[in-house]
Amino acid sequence: MKRSYFRIFVLLLSCLSLFSSCKSVKQLTLFQKNAVTDPDTIGYTKAFPSAIQPGDILSVTVNSLSATATSFFNPYQGAGGAAAGGAINSQEAPGYLVDQAGQIDLPLIGSIKLAGLTTREAKNLVKDSLKKYLREPTVTLRIVNYRVTFLGEFNNIGVFNIPNERVSLPEALGLAGDLTTYARRDNILVIREVDGKKQFGHVNLNSRDVFNSPYYYLRSNDLVYAEPSAGKAVQNNSFFRIFPIVAGVITLAIALFTQVL
Repeated sequence: MKRSYFRIFVLLLSCLSLFSSCKSVKQLTLFQKNAVTDPDTIGYTKAFPSAIQPGDILSVTVNSLSATATSFFNPYQGAGGAAAGGAINSQEAPGYLVDQAGQIDLPLIGSIKLAGLTTREAKNLVKDSLKKYLREPTVTLRIVNYRVTFLGEFNNIGVFNIPNERVSLPEALGLAGDLTTYARRDNILVIREVDGKKQFGHVNLNSRDVFNSPYYYLRSNDLVYAEPSAGKAVQNNSFFRIFPIVAGVITLAIALFTQVL
């Protein structure tokens, strides 16, 4: 009879130890079906072009039928950095820094406001402004300091430069080394600035609904925060860090003791 009680006690202690140190696989699995009948093919949110903001560095390359005249509009080529509102002169990314008024200074054209425009809209505006100086000008314009910040439960936190103007949240997670096991995958916070105001969006990576989220595609200067789960607070508690070890020792001792009996 005593041996039966001991065995029940050992089983309960083992289960308690297991649950104190493990996390549900379901909590760690991304892009789960909401139901068994969910289709294997779903649509996704179309990428929304990012608007130019103060602090962005723009690469503006001009071409036309006259190479000599064109070179006048590309003074930063071959230099090394970016000056506020104008051409580069420091060790920053090459291009034009959009000042706090949302403007850049281009040769001959002067100050031109681009903040709030997409890169396509900005390119067309610059192109139209050049037509009085160049024949059949073409313009290439892009944001060269497209960046996203990762904080919280990521394996690599920090500010990441994105090589193109479109990156999805799953792609960006790869840059950040994926989430830690302690991250809440059902409540990823994306902080985005739109028209001078902060937007706070929540994304559930456990669900395939993320592909329809307006935050599926990240924009320049987005901040992504991964909230720690309650399990991390438990693990940070010294009692719960030591408990699985102590429980294991006690379990082994009881098992040996029952064999003796």
